[in-house]
Amino acid sequence: MRKRKTASVLVVLLLLPAVALSVLPLLASAVGRVAETAAEATKTDLRGVYSVNGRLHISFFGTPDGAPITTGPGDMKPSWAKTGGKIVFFRLITPAPRIPDWKTAICVVNTDGTGFRKLTDGSQTDFNPTWSRDGKNAILFSRRDPNRETYAVYMTTAEANPGDEVAVSDPQCSSFANSSLKDGRIFVAGTSPTGGRGYFLLTPSKEGKPVYEKVNFAYPLEGTLDRVSIAPSETKVTCEFQKGFGPYSYPGRTLYIADFDVRTRTVSNPVAITDAQPDPKVTTLYPRWTKDESAVVYHCDKSGKSQLYMYRLEDKSTILVSTNKDASYAFPCGEQTPK
Repeated sequence: MRKRKTASVLVVLLLLPAVALSVLPLLASAVGRVAETAAEATKTDLRGVYSVNGRLHISFFGTPDGAPITTGPGDMKPSWAKTGGKIVFFRLITPAPRIPDWKTAICVVNTDGTGFRKLTDGSQTDFNPTWSRDGKNAILFSRRDPNRETYAVYMTTAEANPGDEVAVSDPQCSSFANSSLKDGRIFVAGTSPTGGRGYFLLTPSKEGKPVYEKVNFAYPLEGTLDRVSIAPSETKVTCEFQKGFGPYSYPGRTLYIADFDVRTRTVSNPVAITDAQPDPKVTTLYPRWTKDESAVVYHCDKSGKSQLYMYRLEDKSTILVSTNKDASYAFPCGEQTPK
């Protein structure tokens, strides 16, 4: 295994941090040929929330977007609660040349566009919120410490006010929340109390006693794993993969589906659902599950404009599911499927 790059490479350039690991094989036998993309949008009976030109929309994938449910203009990374009909997302408040220096606010809105509320005050760098899957509908997000250039996982609720959020990860670690489990644990990237760097299942604690359990990877290959999302059944994950330990880069990534064993905390049998040898100029990001776990939706700019695509597990086909070729689509999330 190659020597890891410095922590600054791994934590500073993050929207959702990439942690350099020897984790993901590009086995030729497992990859297969990715189907060609349809020229026109294909209607589906699967609904989701996503961003169009910086505002959130809800529709059945492959059908017209309709009216936005938020005003934008910088609304990103929506996550749809399992119950209660709410969407959590973050809004860009103050831009900056470097993404980690943005000031953002965690916000919540009902699926019909009513009930908008800011849950954090917009003075911090708060990224990538999602919901717990344990029936409590807690909201999880990651806050950057600008002095240490690390992240901590915070927890709040849809009814809370700015300032009510509480850190639930170890303050001595850098922890970034990716996804969650029905037992309350959170899939995080970062460092552990023992000093190890990698991926962990974090048992959150408001009393300062969180537990970190290392996630294992079966077929190691040096590279970076990003934006991990656990399937509703908790038997699979989907993620982005950036080969090698070079500078953090959005273009040139491959999306994967892999098996996930919660009991042993093991990721195995990865299969590429986009090009295993990606075009270094094409940005393919943000894979997320549909409610029935039949497909993964993501955004990609291979047409020259960021559009939504859906990979269907049953027949391994890929279809276009955004309808406005002149708009910029991003950050899909399945109905009632916290990322």
